[in-house]
Amino acid sequence: MNGQEQNQRGHWGSKIAFIFAATGSAIGLGNIWRFPMVVGKYGGAVFVFVYILAVVLIGFTVMLAEMIIGRHTQRNAIGAFEHIKPRKPWKIIGFLGLLTSICILSYYSVIAGWAAGYFVKTASGTFRGAITSQMSDQIYTNFVSNPLLALICFFVVIGITTLIISKGVQSGIERWTKILMPVLFILIIYLAIKALTLPGASEGLSFYLKPDFSKLNGTVVLFAFGQAFFSLSIGMGIMITYGSYIHKSDNLVTSAGWVSFADTLIAFLAGLIIFPTLFAIPGIAPTAGPGLVFKVFPLIFSKIPNGHFFGMLFFTLLLVAAITSTISLLEVSVAYFIDERSWSRKKAAFLLGGFAFLLGIPSALSSGGMKFFTDIDFMGKFDIIFANISLAVGALLICIFVGWIWGIKKPVEEVRSGNPRFRIRPLWVFSLKFLSPVVLIIILIFIKKIITG
Repeated sequence: MNGQEQNQRGHWGSKIAFIFAATGSAIGLGNIWRFPMVVGKYGGAVFVFVYILAVVLIGFTVMLAEMIIGRHTQRNAIGAFEHIKPRKPWKIIGFLGLLTSICILSYYSVIAGWAAGYFVKTASGTFRGAITSQMSDQIYTNFVSNPLLALICFFVVIGITTLIISKGVQSGIERWTKILMPVLFILIIYLAIKALTLPGASEGLSFYLKPDFSKLNGTVVLFAFGQAFFSLSIGMGIMITYGSYIHKSDNLVTSAGWVSFADTLIAFLAGLIIFPTLFAIPGIAPTAGPGLVFKVFPLIFSKIPNGHFFGMLFFTLLLVAAITSTISLLEVSVAYFIDERSWSRKKAAFLLGGFAFLLGIPSALSSGGMKFFTDIDFMGKFDIIFANISLAVGALLICIFVGWIWGIKKPVEEVRSGNPRFRIRPLWVFSLKFLSPVVLIIILIFIKKIITG
């Protein structure tokens, strides 16, 4: 790699910069509405308990493996596998990650665009005064079924993401995540405090924090482990790419630990916002999916003191979380074209951002904007294929590659360059070679059963 290419790639200015960026990648829409949704559907506090175990025992394991691959090779998600095993088929893992990340970006940015649109709606006073559930539902339907509006909001998110990525690692990703991540934490802590002061919040808090182990079953375990993988952004090359910008002297174990902790903390705090609020407003179910945010929450904001300001903060939070994830999703493919095709960063960012926009048009129009796309449900199909099946397959292949194909000696040496003791080595190796692959295979079998009915 020559000096010009190295400058195009860049490095993190500090360890904290990497932690902010990687945490921003992991934290997204899944933490703020998907996590509370599955908690509500699959056992409440007992789901939270199993989810935390999944993050500690398996999510952390795969994340550390990806960071090791990235830093050891200083390459992108495809070039890294080719560097370790030249002229072998293992680089297909990287190609799967690149495809997964760009496809998730294409529809994920559509939902992020809805958050941007709802911030404008809230700020303009759309939800002021007495709002009924029917009115909120109609506002949502009119918004997502307006093709021009949906495409404009989608374009704004892709545009912001592309501009940040085009500025590079330190001037773009690092600079903006240093701003966005502290804002995200401040906003979500404020909203959690606000929600906990609502009348009737204690019932929601009990549901969320007091486990009922009679509800523990195989379905709860499988969905909790699945949510942990999806939430941590592993299995699609993001942590390999971000890991390639880490300095050799940095401690990979503590870096992976802080990212896993921060991602779990945000999901936990999101639950502290949502469940006390939902139980304070009778008749609202915690399993409404996207409707939990875009249909139900405006109704809640209209019924609480200072709800207008509360609503603007919430949709700001949602947009910030989404943007920090879209940045990492685009960087996977941008890094590949910089490393392997010698493209400039700006060329790669704008061409791939444009491609993601074109790829996402069917998803933007699949919520009522155009009947043809609505009938096919592009967004739903993309979500099943890439956010469920592809991520699990990618994580499984990474465990097999690092644990069995590459061998443990080199990965352990890479960790020890910044952490000579590596005290958790035996537990990490066991999880990487045995526990994580078994769980991922079970998850894939379970997903297949759901799809085939």
